[in-house]
Amino acid sequence: MASGTATVMPSVKGFDFTVLQKENEIPKQFVWSEKDLVKSSFEKLDTPLIDLKAIKGDETAMASAAQLVRNACMKHGFFEVINHGVDPDLIAATYQEFDSIFKLPLNNKVKGKKNQWGYSCGLAERFSSSLPWKEIVTYPYHYVHQSQSQVLDFLNSVFGEDLPHIGSVNQRYCEAMKKVSMDILELLAISLGADRSHFQRYFEDCEAIMRGNSYPPCKDFNLTFGVGPHCDPTSLTILNQDQVGGLEVFVDDKWFSVPPRPETPGAFVINIGDTFTALSNGLYKSCLHRVLVNEDVERKSLTFFLNPKSDKTVKPPKNLFESEEKRKYPDFTWSDLYHFTQKRRRADADTLPCFVESLLASKSSNI
Repeated sequence: MASGTATVMPSVKGFDFTVLQKENEIPKQFVWSEKDLVKSSFEKLDTPLIDLKAIKGDETAMASAAQLVRNACMKHGFFEVINHGVDPDLIAATYQEFDSIFKLPLNNKVKGKKNQWGYSCGLAERFSSSLPWKEIVTYPYHYVHQSQSQVLDFLNSVFGEDLPHIGSVNQRYCEAMKKVSMDILELLAISLGADRSHFQRYFEDCEAIMRGNSYPPCKDFNLTFGVGPHCDPTSLTILNQDQVGGLEVFVDDKWFSVPPRPETPGAFVINIGDTFTALSNGLYKSCLHRVLVNEDVERKSLTFFLNPKSDKTVKPPKNLFESEEKRKYPDFTWSDLYHFTQKRRRADADTLPCFVESLLASKSSNI
């Protein structure tokens, strides 16, 4: 660590990274343990690249793509898609809309906190140690909704005074993600041998989470993370990352990189989460992953998380188990798991098994 003492203290709801970057060392709250700070292997993860346009309407190509996805999801839970129909200009504009928030003064940004939604700096409002070196803006997006301007209305409600025109681009981005997710869910259903529309029906009333991420440069980049090692508790993550890089996946006892693709900057990385692991009866892997920070350059990404309706039972298609005794996970709802990660356990490598243990213990005590 660099010499000197960090004098910056967190505000009521976070840290000011524009100040932190001028300090000689990062605050101790951002320093992670040696156990977590395992070095990268500097090897690239072999993720299949699926052309969604090419497989549409071509059953042979679809079957081939489904097999590639099946192999990848059983191994590590990651694959990538291109030609998904999302306008590159819309992706770029969404980054710019989040940038307009991140560039606000900290006192203005922290006003944009609404319960678990809105702005967060280092998750300092939830945790006191091993903080991620990042800023985020998070909001809900419901596939079934009363307002056609739900995203616009939410962002205006928290940032409207400072950014009165915020939200229209994010609204269109979420609508685009909804369409992409349905194509991905069809591919996943085929890969699992289920009815091809099974997951499309299951997620038709999806309660998604959208997030813009900013990872500022960090002098002590080797002591912290943009996101620490964890498995996503959600079902699926649809990620677009800029060209800086930093996403890594733990496979075969090593950290592999999932670098951006300069030739296809609009590609989406698809990540299996804990909830979809349960929906696949444990066949598909929710893989441990992390995000490194860069010493010199800001990294940015857009993440769209799919979740079932909060009260819907998480249960795999019947073709994946012969009897209830063959079920690897008990029935639960997304609401159950989400509240577990918000109130009882920070998302990490063991979130799902610890949640299941807690759930079974709770059911046993109520007998």
